[in-house]
Amino acid sequence: MEKLKIGVIGTGHLGKLHTKMFSEISNCELAGIYDANIEQAKSVGKEFGVPVFENIEELLNSVNAVSVAATTRAHYELVKQSLQKNRHVFVEKPITATILEAEEIVKLSNDKNLNLQVGHIERFNPALISLEKYIIQPMFIQTDRLAQFNPRGTDVAVVLDLMIHDIDIILSLVNSEVKNIDASGVAVVSDTIDIANARIQFENGAVANVTASRISQKKMRKMRIFQRDNYLSLDFITGVSEVFRLTPVEEKVDTSSISFGEIGVGEKKKRIIYEQPEIREINALKYELELFVNSILAKQKPVVSGEDGLRALKVAEIILQKIDEPKEYIK
Repeated sequence: MEKLKIGVIGTGHLGKLHTKMFSEISNCELAGIYDANIEQAKSVGKEFGVPVFENIEELLNSVNAVSVAATTRAHYELVKQSLQKNRHVFVEKPITATILEAEEIVKLSNDKNLNLQVGHIERFNPALISLEKYIIQPMFIQTDRLAQFNPRGTDVAVVLDLMIHDIDIILSLVNSEVKNIDASGVAVVSDTIDIANARIQFENGAVANVTASRISQKKMRKMRIFQRDNYLSLDFITGVSEVFRLTPVEEKVDTSSISFGEIGVGEKKKRIIYEQPEIREINALKYELELFVNSILAKQKPVVSGEDGLRALKVAEIILQKIDEPKEYIK
């Protein structure tokens, strides 16, 4: 079986997880890891029995692809250097710290015909994957992503740290261009925005109300989708999705579905059906890394492309700009 030689750049919390996952993927060979903090890299290398490179050039010369799991502000230089060496790249979200940086590396990957995949891991959450058989055409989306405070990730605003997960999912579900964005947010315990809310309006009339906080007492990662004759609820922590839908009374339904009765009058009467799709037992991080490896070996476009990462970043940047704008208040 053909194997892809891959290296991991960055051996912090995420980099260590990437190292573990790649060491378990059968059609790739983890050739080595690199971190500017050599002692940290050696510790991770010893734990997983992986070669440690003290020079990034030596790592790039030994692989066909890399996974960049360094801090957000380091993404641009590391990804650019890797692409310039003609290496395929997986980069954790957000793709880069600025839109100009993202545009440059997306163009570079396209010019060189290299795969650039962005680590928007929630695309592969069991809760979302379980809804694959349903047609999703959102009219209104409500998301709440709340986390307890953790100093890791506070180098960027919560919009780039947490909210961008939901921004990416929403953009992948709503088949329309963004029309308008309103947002507000504040810094509470760090030097960047810690809690934010945004209202995103799309050209087709769909609306998304998105909230993210990293100063909550309890964790919450939920999305609610409202569309014609359907209500879908996703819990990204448990991986459970629930579907409430209206169907014609004569329509046959699956035996696993539960009927909550009927609504309407006469010929317009419909049945209320409740379904809980089967949870797919997958490791979302391992799955997205496997898809990255497979896309390179099969010479296919990555499932979450550089363009996807750039689009999510553009929306996130507009949200940050809206937060910074002076607000008008009714007197």
